[in-house]
Amino acid sequence: MLNYTIRRLFVGSITLVLITFLIYGLIRSMPGTPLDNDLSLLDPSREPSPEDIERMAKVYGLDKPWYTAYFIWLGNVAQLDLGHSFVEQKPVLSVIARRIGPTLILSATSLFLSYLLAVPMGLFSTVRSGKPDERALSVTLYMLFSLPSFVAALLLQLFFAVRLEGTIFELPLMGLKSNNYNELNSVGKVWDLFQHMLLPVICFTYGSLAYFSRFVKANMEEAVRQDYIRTARAKGVGPFRVIVHHAFRNTLIPFVTLMGLTLPALLSGAIILEQIFSWPGMGYLFFESITRRDYPVIMGLTLMFSLLTLAGQLLADLLYAIVDPRISYS
Repeated sequence: MLNYTIRRLFVGSITLVLITFLIYGLIRSMPGTPLDNDLSLLDPSREPSPEDIERMAKVYGLDKPWYTAYFIWLGNVAQLDLGHSFVEQKPVLSVIARRIGPTLILSATSLFLSYLLAVPMGLFSTVRSGKPDERALSVTLYMLFSLPSFVAALLLQLFFAVRLEGTIFELPLMGLKSNNYNELNSVGKVWDLFQHMLLPVICFTYGSLAYFSRFVKANMEEAVRQDYIRTARAKGVGPFRVIVHHAFRNTLIPFVTLMGLTLPALLSGAIILEQIFSWPGMGYLFFESITRRDYPVIMGLTLMFSLLTLAGQLLADLLYAIVDPRISYS
């Protein structure tokens, strides 16, 4: 196991360098530079001199070829220095750290609800396969899966924030908290946060809920056709134990893979949804940093998302040996 982990870490390190190298080259090839933001703030009656432009380019590291600038950035990362944001003039780590909390509130809640509801729904669909109630549930899930989350977000905002305005069912249109949040007591703050996050959580959850439940059902239908399930039933094992203990346990390998691949979703956020709800999360930050050509923040987010993706894949592979004793990495 240790040798396998070391090999994976080595391959992951090379993959990480290649990903960041490619992304750095792409962002430096985008139209526009960080200089555009600074030049737009200058006095329009005064034309910036070539010396001014050269000095500003040196400040932003644009005076060097992009591949040279990349290795300078990589050397700083090796010293745990992600640089400073061009726009906010703050360390990239602090800029990202401020957005992690709001994103985790949505993503962790959404993933928890998705797994909590998807497994029972998938097992129910397996047991009741072909029955009218299972058909109705499947149609509902397919409809939810095919409905774009940004469309659902706009419809929910229109209904709960506009049509129900002034009623007890009214929900905030956008934002993380109300203007009078600091004046509320502890219970009021929790309730205010709950109201603001309710609509975004629904939009984050329903699509993944539909996918996860169908994923569980598809793997369960394959498992219940196996010989060991027929043997268990022939021995008089109860239906609940057959489904949960025998069938579901043997579908954990693909389920663990899915869980490992969703690890990056905890911090990646969703660009469109976070913009619709004005939610100050990681997706919104990523979009802002691209539009502002804030290279250090873009690279910091790329590095974090890549690390989470590689870590999720490694975690899924290591969990294989736990859920299936037949798998060994020795």
